[in-house]
Order: sequence, then structure tokens, then C-alpha cells
Amino acid sequence: MTLLALGINHRTATVEVREQVAFTPTQLEAALGELRGLPEVREAAVLSTCNRTELYCIIDASGEQAILHWLGRFHDLQVEDLSRCAYHYLDNDAARHLMRVAVGLDSMVLGEPQILGQLKDAYQSAREARGLGGELERLFQHTFAVAKQVRTETGIGRNPVSVAYAAVSLASRIFDDFSRSRALLIGAGETIELVARHLHDAGVHQLTVANRTRERADRLAGSLGGRAITLDEIPAALEHSDIVISSTAAPLPILGKGMVERALKKRRHRPIFMVDIAVPRDIEPEVGELGDVFLYTVDDLQEVIEENRRHRQVAADQAESLIERGVGAWQHERRIRSGGELIRDYRTRAEALRDLSEQQALAGLARGEDPEAVVRRLAHQLTNRLLHRPTVALRQAASAERHDLLDAATALLLDGSSDKTP
Repeated sequence: MTLLALGINHRTATVEVREQVAFTPTQLEAALGELRGLPEVREAAVLSTCNRTELYCIIDASGEQAILHWLGRFHDLQVEDLSRCAYHYLDNDAARHLMRVAVGLDSMVLGEPQILGQLKDAYQSAREARGLGGELERLFQHTFAVAKQVRTETGIGRNPVSVAYAAVSLASRIFDDFSRSRALLIGAGETIELVARHLHDAGVHQLTVANRTRERADRLAGSLGGRAITLDEIPAALEHSDIVISSTAAPLPILGKGMVERALKKRRHRPIFMVDIAVPRDIEPEVGELGDVFLYTVDDLQEVIEENRRHRQVAADQAESLIERGVGAWQHERRIRSGGELIRDYRTRAEALRDLSEQQALAGLARGEDPEAVVRRLAHQLTNRLLHRPTVALRQAASAERHDLLDAATALLLDGSSDKTP
């Protein structure tokens, strides 16, 4: 069995591609069921965020291509197009990649903390869909332990840095005085909650939170002295908003060019700063064509993010060292488990041969055969049966000049052969 990590992220694919490959919450259960149902797949988990879609699987030898073709079918994409922007890692490299993702070393914002929570959600979804077996279960638990150690022993999580923080930092370059700015936040998830708190800390106290359900928006807006509205009330709120930041899981855009154009007219063309953090996008790209709109997507936050990355690089180097230790520990445990399974299988086969020889010996005694002859035949048959397969394998190895196998056999079968232990 092989551990595979296959996916795309912000480094390998544009936001247009990422939004096509993303799994919505409503799709996730069906996707896990289909993926786990592939003959080549033994275990499976799916991580899907605005910046990455990744599949973690325990597979047979031919599983990678089967998974890539399945991903293309699920999202109605050509496999060739996916292959150009997809990456894959196997076994130790896959484990290392998962740990780097968990601590934020592979994120757009170095060390951002949200990804660990998203990974835990992906793990829980896979468990509920019965996609996890022993291998992935142990890998995820080990990864969470490594991530906790990294957060505890390095400064990777200090000084809040996230896509949300980067969006607010970018807004601060445009607005000299946040205290006079009014913000409209669309969505009520973790990202928008971070945006709201960053804006509030920066001096924006006129906050409006729009969400599909008013209850969730009420909880967030109320904690910061803002007001909550539903998505249907966005056109009216847009007329009074200087800053608009959106992050929902909606499959289609929420803000269209026409809606924004009408709001600008009523604002007498006072500009609006917009950041669309969602994948798929919440704001139609055509909105950016309007003269009084400054529209940014997650990909446009790269400059701000790079500044933050430099501040966290020392902690990141420390985290890499801890991850290498984590990969080594996982690999060691996996080898021990693999050796244990081999020993169990070998003992089971040997015991089956023993039982067969024993039954034949007892049958001979029951027929009145000479006990000494029965014992001699038992010893001869059992020895031949136990040595037959190893002998064939050794001859084949010698014929093929597989010195590695011959050396291993010598170490396993002949080292200590002079011992007199009965």
C-alpha cells in the first residue's frame, strides 16, 4: 500500500482553476463516497480550501492515475488540464507535505493558523464518511501532534498573519483613517470573523455583516458592535460601504457588476475597496472593470503576504526541523507495523503447514503405522514445506544476480546459525 497526496494549490493553479476544482460542503460527502469506492483506493480524505484542493489516499500501485481521472470526471475537467497544475507526493514525501500544510508552511501566508482547523474538519469529514482506516488515521493523529509541537516550540503562530490580516493590511494602504470608513463583510465563517476583528482593531467600528442566515451574522456583528443583514439586503448596504470583503461558500457570485454599478451611482462614485477571498469567487470579475472600484482577489494579496513571510522565516526554519523529526518518527512506526504484519503473515503460513503435517502424522498413527517412522516423516515433510518457498525465491534471486536479496537472506537465515538454541 502507498500513501499518496495529490492536489493543486495557489502556487500551481490560478484562482480560476482552483474554483473549478474546489469541493463545496454539499459535494464533499458524495465525493468521499465516490473516491473511497474506487477499486484502487483503500482510504481517502479530502482537503478543500480557497487556496488548495488535496486528496490524501492509501492506494494500490495504479491508484494515482485512477484518482486523477476521477477528479477530472467529478468536476467535468480534462485530465490533461489537471495534470499541468497538479502535484503528487508518495509515502514519506506525502507525510512531510501533510505536516507542512498543517503548520502553515505551504500556505500563501506563512504560518497562518486557519489551515490546521480546516485540516481537522477534513479529517472529521473523512471519518464520518468511513474513508479512514488505520494508516490515514494514524497519519492524521501524528500530524496534529507535530503541528501542536511546532506551535508550542516556535514563533510560527505569533503576530496574527492570515489572508484576512493581509486583506485588512492592504485596505490600510488605501484608507488613511479607518475610523471614518464603513465596512460590509459578506459571510460569517472563520475567515470573515478574523477580518472583522482585524478591522475592528484597526479602527473600523461601522461594521455590517451579511450572511444567508441572520442568526450567524448576528453573533459575529453583535460581538463587535456591528449590525447583521441577510444577503437580500446587500444592495442597500452596498450604497454606504467603503470596504467590502467577502468569503462565503456560495457556488455562484453574490455581487454582480450591475448591482455594484447601481450602488456607485447612489454613492456619487465615491470609490469602494473590495477583496474577494472566496473560491469560487463571490464577486464577478467584471466588477473590477468599474472605474471607482478597487477589486482584489486572494492572488492579489501576495505582496502583503510576502512581507509577513519574511518576518516568520526564522520560525519556519525551526518548524521544518521539527517536521523532519516528525516524518522520521512516523516512518519508523510505519516500518515497525509493516514488520509486525510480515511476521504475523509468515507465522500464519508456517502454522498452517505445521497443522497440515500434524494432521497427516496423527492419521498415520491412527492407522497403526510405526511411531518412529511417523515422526521421521513428519520432520522431513515439515522441513520441506517450510523451506520450499524460500528456496525457490533464493534460486530466482541468484539467477537474477539480486545480491541485495541474497545479502538480506544471509542476514536473516544464516547469521547466528552456529547457535545451539533448540
